[in-house]
Amino acid sequence: MIHIPFDNRFLQLGEPFFAKAHPAPVKQPALIQFNHALARELGMSVEDVSEAELAQLFSGNALPPGAMPVAMAYAGHQFGSFVPQLGDGRAIWLGEIRTANGARFDLQLKGSGRTAYSRGGDGRAALGPVLREYLVSEAMHRLGVPTTRALAAVATGESVARERDLPGGVITRVAASFVRVGTFEYFAARGDVAAVKNLADYVIARNYPELAAAQQPYVALLAAVIARQARLIARWMQLGFIHGVMNTDNMSIAGETIDYGPCAFMDGYRHQRVFSSIDRHGRYAYNSQPGIGLWNLVRLAETLVPLLAESTEDAVKIAQTHLETYQGQYEAAWLAGMRAKLGLTAGVDSDAQDKALIDALLDAMDANEADFTLTFYHLSRLGAGSPAQDHAIRGLFGRPAAFDHWAAQWRERLQREPQGEAARQAGMQAVNPVYIPRNHQIEAAIRAAEDRGDFSVFHALHAVLQNPYAEQAGKERYRLPPEPEEVVSKTFCGT
Repeated sequence: MIHIPFDNRFLQLGEPFFAKAHPAPVKQPALIQFNHALARELGMSVEDVSEAELAQLFSGNALPPGAMPVAMAYAGHQFGSFVPQLGDGRAIWLGEIRTANGARFDLQLKGSGRTAYSRGGDGRAALGPVLREYLVSEAMHRLGVPTTRALAAVATGESVARERDLPGGVITRVAASFVRVGTFEYFAARGDVAAVKNLADYVIARNYPELAAAQQPYVALLAAVIARQARLIARWMQLGFIHGVMNTDNMSIAGETIDYGPCAFMDGYRHQRVFSSIDRHGRYAYNSQPGIGLWNLVRLAETLVPLLAESTEDAVKIAQTHLETYQGQYEAAWLAGMRAKLGLTAGVDSDAQDKALIDALLDAMDANEADFTLTFYHLSRLGAGSPAQDHAIRGLFGRPAAFDHWAAQWRERLQREPQGEAARQAGMQAVNPVYIPRNHQIEAAIRAAEDRGDFSVFHALHAVLQNPYAEQAGKERYRLPPEPEEVVSKTFCGT
């Protein structure tokens, strides 16, 4: 029998924070992938559990001992419009895990059937979005980005009705917390200050325990969330990642990437690239993400106003003071990461000079739709002297002269670097991935699974993505951009 170290403190908040739920059974669950390494990190004992038993457990057909399934309540601003009640419409929280070192994680099934918040939906997930989330969330972890994790993926043996009937799946997700900005909005919209306070106390104890002794813990909480969000979005931008649906109900209070729906990594770079099929006006375009991060944080601050000071006027001033730090924190994190990608050391040239050099590269990439990941990949292998080896990177630019002009400035800057050539290249290669979960490769894995029941493409891609910064012999095709007929221009949320 599986052992999971549940310690379900979230349930002490009471039923306004959740509604009881129970996974709906599926006909023929089959395990696609189980993350044994993550299970060990969580303190799970699964060594003697068969694949068939794992499929039963992580499809929702059977509940592990200690699980107390509920659907979490939350609201959210969706594309700027407030929806006062959303909640887990196709996800069921199984419990809160306490590991041996005292860390806590939430365990959740997604695609496991209707809940009180399903709003007429079926509560199910198609297989494609399950595979996409497994691949991308685990790749993000390996890339060093704070993220929810994937523990298991299961095929249900049933169909779900979307534009057409599709095979169903269930993914088991692990998070430092599934509390969102929208969770705070849910209670603030009802004028329930006591619930907002209880939620803030829970989040501090759970995710920010160092703040418990602060003189103003709720002010400290706002500041800490701002800092984590600034760093998170900077990491997205450094990897060419587009979340796709940055609604407040998709913003984790723990500073993790959450809810991998119509997300994508860019191939050809454009400042305002959009993939999400439902983002018709580009609200969540690539270059808009930092600003939307701040917009979402303002919504969080609004919910915390009653806790920040006795008078509303003082509370608003406190919130504004901390919100004004976001842009500087984001820019510092972004610049530090981009310098590392280009092999630049801080303090050689000014921040403004290095930022201008970085912006000039991105502008040239934008004008030429140069592949984001391959541009930095090839840069990390170039010497600081002769451009004789530039042919591969020049080929990414429709007008190679645009790269030549920029590269001359970059090499001039490298001449002032204190680090040696080998150290610079090693540092660049440590932060510029060889492999990312490219859209066309994810689509190929989904098509093989959905159309032919073939999961080998998924497994092969997942294996490559577990070591994204190292060249892997025989895996060259996984770093290549799509052929014209393979280009994926739209991604979908899966509901």
